[in-house]
Amino acid sequence: MDKQSGSGKGVRIELVKEGLVFTGEDSPMATVLLSVMGAFAEFERALILERQREGIAAARQRGAYTGRRPALTPEQARELRERAAAGEPKSALARKFGISRETVYSYLRAQSATPVSARA
Repeated sequence: MDKQSGSGKGVRIELVKEGLVFTGEDSPMATVLLSVMGAFAEFERALILERQREGIAAARQRGAYTGRRPALTPEQARELRERAAAGEPKSALARKFGISRETVYSYLRAQSATPVSARA
């Protein structure tokens, strides 16, 4: 693969700790080794994420994992919704409450997802 034809990108993978170098012009054995190492890395990452989800679920059951605190108090959230319903610009509301515009929209979406009987 040469750079003229465009098929070779000149990519080189060097694993310093293991003393391995892969250039794309390697033997089939080197290509298989790189593929196997990639598969194991992907497998290990999936296991880590699975253990993390299990740990979070266990912590939630114990009541130790409550997640992030809401950005606004219930009173502030109510005021934000009222002002948004009155037509105040979302960016102005975000500045006033010290939150991002996306958080403003998140609070407004949460209101629309709440059943009407629960809002009263």
